[in-house]
Amino acid sequence: MCTVTAGTRTQYSPYAVFDRESWRALASGSALPLDEAGLRALASLGDRIDLGEVATVYLPLARLLALHVAASRRLWAAQSEFLGDTTAKVPFVIAVAGSVAVGKSTTARLLQTLLAAGPDGLRVDLVTTDGFLYPNAVLEARGILDRKGFPESYDRRRLVRFLADVKSGRAQVDAPVYSHLSYDIVPDARQVVDRPDILVVEGLNVLQAGRRADGTVPEVFLSDFFDFSVYVDASEADIRQWYVERFLTLRRTAFSDEEAYFHRFAGLSDEQAQETALAIWAQVNGPNLRDNIAPTRSRARLVLQKTGDHKVRRVLLRKL
Repeated sequence: MCTVTAGTRTQYSPYAVFDRESWRALASGSALPLDEAGLRALASLGDRIDLGEVATVYLPLARLLALHVAASRRLWAAQSEFLGDTTAKVPFVIAVAGSVAVGKSTTARLLQTLLAAGPDGLRVDLVTTDGFLYPNAVLEARGILDRKGFPESYDRRRLVRFLADVKSGRAQVDAPVYSHLSYDIVPDARQVVDRPDILVVEGLNVLQAGRRADGTVPEVFLSDFFDFSVYVDASEADIRQWYVERFLTLRRTAFSDEEAYFHRFAGLSDEQAQETALAIWAQVNGPNLRDNIAPTRSRARLVLQKTGDHKVRRVLLRKL
């Protein structure tokens, strides 16, 4: 076991800790299967990232995940031989968690792209848990529209059922589709997941293991279906600033669309927009981060710790 000595006292940690240089060295010599145009297509609005950051952080992570996928396949083959079982291998499921505006969507898309570009030609699907939010009409009827993103705003039974079907090897599993423009579930739209090699599941509360809103404890947690999990971490002050910056950019872009749910914010001045964004953070995103999202960080297999410039400063990998 790795140890860290502080004075005469030896401290033990469940994590192996890597700085940027040591983490990047794990993928030295590997070609980056991505150019600037491809990266711009993957990066979320306001998430400042360049190819150097991809090579430093995400390429080594993709290589590590590929090792886990390969090991899982070897174990499946050995078990199948031992049991005399010809059941097909089920998808390897990777969870990506973190706050609003922390960059988890970019992380999930990068992992999908890098893993699919590997030498094994793996088929990689990506599903976001936004599609499992209750429709706005349901949230309004329950009086919790202003708590969208909190655990109780998701149809968690449906999400658990979706993951159970995927992990059962079922073909043609449907996931609902969410529109950030309309801020609602798209009626009758479905994303079909048909037994990929890898499924990446991205969302705010995917690692949560607490009680339901009614006080009961679920028999099955989402994390029961994950083979690997990543938490994208940063200080709340930094995430709040990134959220405000993103809000100001959206006011000038997406919000200007008359069909947008938040079109009413398009005419705000810079000062008004900043005040509005800070108020939303204080009332919704901040409490959700502190009460529901951040407490799940310790359940992740790997943590990416970001600094104020959006760069990953350290990588924490749980020891095997």
